[in-house]
Parts: sequence; structure tokens; C-alpha cells
Amino acid sequence: MSLSIRTTLGCTEAVIADDGGLKEFYRLANILSLDYDVNFSHKEDDFDTIDWEFKYKNHLLTLHYSIYNGVSLFPTKTKDAGSKDNKIVVELANVLETKMFNESNRSIA
Repeated sequence: MSLSIRTTLGCTEAVIADDGGLKEFYRLANILSLDYDVNFSHKEDDFDTIDWEFKYKNHLLTLHYSIYNGVSLFPTKTKDAGSKDNKIVVELANVLETKMFNESNRSIA
């Protein structure tokens, strides 16, 4: 798992797990809910994609899953996103990636 940044949507999209599946999507959603007190305001679940919108530090963001592109995070406004929206995406994605990496490397004694 390694964080990559794309701008094809017209905003900053942080790809947290490009080979990630539903398990990683739900792990991230759980981390956001429990550790950051995030409430998902709008959930759209389709056959091959999931988009869950939430507010983080007064920015509207979307946690996204695609069977083709993995798990990512981007501003909900996409093309109308401001520089602060794009910056917070990278900030949060870095924190989430670190949390997921640390959780997966914990040894059970």
C-alpha cells in the first residue's frame, strides 16, 4: 500500500490503496468514524463503486471505493474544490495510510 496523488477529477484525489478492496474501504470508514468522530452524511453504493461523503475540519470530502481503482479520498466538490480542500485531502490521507500501515503491522503476542 502506498499513497499516490491524482488530479484527473479536477481536484486532488489521494489514492490510499490502489489495489484495495471492500475490506480496506470499510477499515478506513471505521477509522474515520471511531478515531475522528466522522459521520457519513450521504452514502451511495453502486455495483462497482461506493461514495461516502463526510465533513472533516469543515471540508466536505468523499471516501471512494472502485473495483478498478481501489480506495481513495477526494473533495466532494471535485472541480470546484479550493486549494484548502485539496490540501486537507492529502493531510488526512497521509494520516489514514499511516494508521492502516501501523494496524496491519501490529504483532499479536
